[in-house]
Amino acid sequence: MSQLDEKIAAYAAEAKKLNLSIDEKLLASVTKGLGPSIYKADAEVVSGGDQAELDLVKNNFLIKKLGLADSPALDEAIHEVVDKLGKSNKHKYRAIFYTLLVEKFKKQSVYA
Repeated sequence: MSQLDEKIAAYAAEAKKLNLSIDEKLLASVTKGLGPSIYKADAEVVSGGDQAELDLVKNNFLIKKLGLADSPALDEAIHEVVDKLGKSNKHKYRAIFYTLLVEKFKKQSVYA
């Protein structure tokens, strides 16, 4: 099993543990799209309490990658995902976080 496959399996297990119903094929595509960042402990997770990081998620992922227009709905979706993953959860994995956002905005075509 490759390192990428191990990461995908770990993220899928974490999603199940959190009772999240996510498309594992989409999770694999999002994980692959994150590239080497998934192998760096700090870059692998999203800090739900760090507004600067949440702004980066909004600008670099939702607006640039998914092509969404800036609006309050983007901030609401980010905070919704933080709540789903658990505010006290220190393992808000970026791959799961992004997958939930892709599903929320129905942008699976970006990873097709």
